[in-house]
Amino acid sequence: MNPTPSAPQEGVRARKVARVLPIGGSATPAGGALRRAASPGLAALLSMGAYCLALAADGSYPLGARSRAVNDLGNQFVPFHARLWDLMHGTAHGDLFFNWGSGYGVPFLADFFTYLMNPFSWLVGLFPRALVDLPVFLVTLLSIGLGAALMTVLLGRLHPGSGVLRALLAVGYGLCAWVLNDGYADPMWMWGLVSLPLTGIAADWCLRRVRWVAGTLLVAAAWAGNFYTAAMATLATGLVLALRLATARGLPPGGRLRVLGRAASMTGVGVLLAAPVLTVTLKASRAAQPPPEAVYRGRPPLADQLAQLLPGGHGGEPAPNIFIGVLGLLLVAAFPFVRAVPVRTRIGWTVLAAAIGASFVWKPTILLWHGFALPNGSAYRAAFVLSGVLVMIAWLALAHRPRVRELAAGAALVAVLAWWCRGQGAVGPSTWIVVAGGAAVTLGLLTGLARGERGERGEPRGRTALTAALAGTVLLGSAYTAFSVTAVRDKIPFFRPKLTLTAGALATRRGLAARDDWPRSRTDPGPHEFANNDPLLIGGEGGAYYSSYVPAATARALHGLGAGWYIRGRHALSFEDPVGQVLMGISSHLAEPPGGGPRGRYTVRRGRPAPLLTVRRGPLPGSGSGPDTVFARQERALGAAVYEVPRLTPAGGPAPQRAPGGWTLPPVPRPAARGGKAGPEDAGTVFTARCAPGGTAVWYAPWFTGEVSGLGVTTRGDGRWDVTANPVRQLGTVPADGTLSVRFTGHGRQYVPEHALGCVAPDRLAAAVRAARGPVALTAGGHTLAAVLPRGSGGTAVLAVPAVAGWGCSVDGGPVRAPRSFGGLMAVPLGREAARLSCSYVPPGLKQGLAASGAGVLVLIAVAAGAARRTRRRPYTTDSPES
Repeated sequence: MNPTPSAPQEGVRARKVARVLPIGGSATPAGGALRRAASPGLAALLSMGAYCLALAADGSYPLGARSRAVNDLGNQFVPFHARLWDLMHGTAHGDLFFNWGSGYGVPFLADFFTYLMNPFSWLVGLFPRALVDLPVFLVTLLSIGLGAALMTVLLGRLHPGSGVLRALLAVGYGLCAWVLNDGYADPMWMWGLVSLPLTGIAADWCLRRVRWVAGTLLVAAAWAGNFYTAAMATLATGLVLALRLATARGLPPGGRLRVLGRAASMTGVGVLLAAPVLTVTLKASRAAQPPPEAVYRGRPPLADQLAQLLPGGHGGEPAPNIFIGVLGLLLVAAFPFVRAVPVRTRIGWTVLAAAIGASFVWKPTILLWHGFALPNGSAYRAAFVLSGVLVMIAWLALAHRPRVRELAAGAALVAVLAWWCRGQGAVGPSTWIVVAGGAAVTLGLLTGLARGERGERGEPRGRTALTAALAGTVLLGSAYTAFSVTAVRDKIPFFRPKLTLTAGALATRRGLAARDDWPRSRTDPGPHEFANNDPLLIGGEGGAYYSSYVPAATARALHGLGAGWYIRGRHALSFEDPVGQVLMGISSHLAEPPGGGPRGRYTVRRGRPAPLLTVRRGPLPGSGSGPDTVFARQERALGAAVYEVPRLTPAGGPAPQRAPGGWTLPPVPRPAARGGKAGPEDAGTVFTARCAPGGTAVWYAPWFTGEVSGLGVTTRGDGRWDVTANPVRQLGTVPADGTLSVRFTGHGRQYVPEHALGCVAPDRLAAAVRAARGPVALTAGGHTLAAVLPRGSGGTAVLAVPAVAGWGCSVDGGPVRAPRSFGGLMAVPLGREAARLSCSYVPPGLKQGLAASGAGVLVLIAVAAGAARRTRRRPYTTDSPES
């Protein structure tokens, strides 16, 4: 068997061959490009076909009735793609810079860069908005196909060989365990599947010292599509490049340094080209509400980690998802025994794979893979890079034509692994079907191919049939693996699909659009039940907003004024009380019908709100000397006293204990703990209070978990300190005798604030709305607000928009200044008299990012111009033909 030349030697040989060609000539016939595309195309078709077969067998959308909109796919990515559709068709309130619909006005560019920069996401504009789920599915499907196709190309750069066999191994990469368990629900992460081979091809050009400009553009494409997974892919590619340099023969130390310098410059300029993605998201991340603290609970047992190499299962124990199919598994296991591969190459690649696997379960290196931040949820989001490395190892084994005994040794190693891991959660009946049955067929076909070798010349008899049979085995095995993993995963209660764009959601959207009055007032979609981002999904201008970039200023402002939140404020909610809705200019909102109703059906409640911009004369009020309650904060923001806050008196049930600022309720067992039978102790603690008759009673205990009953209404609190906050919720109308009796039935030991009840005087609230001095005219652009103020306006303009960094306002054409914060809302000093106010939002970090990108473009142009001048001086091209 002929020894394989190192990559640098291949580059030198290729340049020598290229010098005998005329400029613009090709070393291949005219149809060579089509033939080169055939193998990547085959990989794409097989991987996408297998995935579609799996979904059809499972009955999943779009090939079945079961929705795919589980977890964040339904809560974030379908709604964000619906927002992208609105932007592309000009129907959105806002633009790429700002989103008027969510969180009562929040920045949007960081969301766009993070969630919607996968190029396949932009296909959403080609479909009706009611079918947004379909293009979101296509993002995943087409990313699988493109990732598999590009991996086929990369494998050919690692070592020449059969394009069909490379394509079959690439199918294992396109449908690796990470795709089926992690990436399928996060369309933006799926670009990472593309980024790894993209950066790998660019690194190969560094080894061959060709195509610096093209390689830089590949790096930029990887980072622009999704910077999070691109960073993982770039790190893995750097490790692979270092290994290839270490195992290359005949390359002097200076040559290695030049390759590393070329790779560093290519990566640096490529990242510069995508700089706005990084600078904007970094600024937004630093300004975002911090998530609950993530805790790494230690590495899983070794058997659980190794069991993830076996395809077909879905384990309950968190571990890196890395399997690449039976064909890849057999060849990876055989790789250490393939004698045609140089010893140091075998040792190097084996050590690299083991080191990457170990780095996934050690906290310092977990932080390195994830940008020095321990992720909430899975700590193994970078697992796809190990799957890619395993596929590369499998190809190196197959490209060196392993002998029958070497394949048998690999099969024996797989058998030992399967037996050792037989008791792990990831190993089930489907695993044995795929590993035992699929491995036997695959091993037989590989053995036939190995025995059919007849040297370098000619096509051995039966090879085509064996290869076709192997392709069928890979297709069916991959489809069954994807089906089995999907079927097991979908049985987990946590993966209950969201409603997204059902018939009820579409009807609700039409109703919201019919009532839309923006920017005179807001139409709030209310109870956040279709998805966690209802305003993006069905329209309106509400408080619901779920993103990694919820500004801390927004989360704290809305919470301070009585809105609820989840995930420590990373999921903001709408106001549910009458004062909060008046304050935020909400003219209508969705609410659950009296007595409840079917899931997804709501009633419309209307009210007369305050203007979105109000002019306040005189100095704005401070916090005052009284208790800093949510009711006092709402009154200050509204500019009027509308509440009566009564004293609570314990009057029945388990006696509460006095605590600072309130009471601690004794723990009350849940009825389920006693066989579902309610007892006297379930009555909870009763408090009484007195308010003026006719008022609207509300309660506010943000961290309370349990039921709150009074005035014939029972509402539920799901509070948990600092993580889940209840909003101000309405109970009912104060009776004629003015006596309120409210029962708090806590689940476990609970805390009730001293000022947990408030009574809104309807006449005072109506008078406050009538007295509010709004603008003569108010217009809202994509990321601008402009107001014509009443004659004689002076003092301060308060806007019902959370005060976040990036806003600049000008009064009567004067200098642009950042607005102040008043109760968390934007406040602009007007001086003694003003006639016009204009405000504009610019995402923090955008200018710096554009400047960095401009520098990257200049470098790219300079290098391209220099290369063009050198080409004109030589009569022949120096680029190497594609292998």
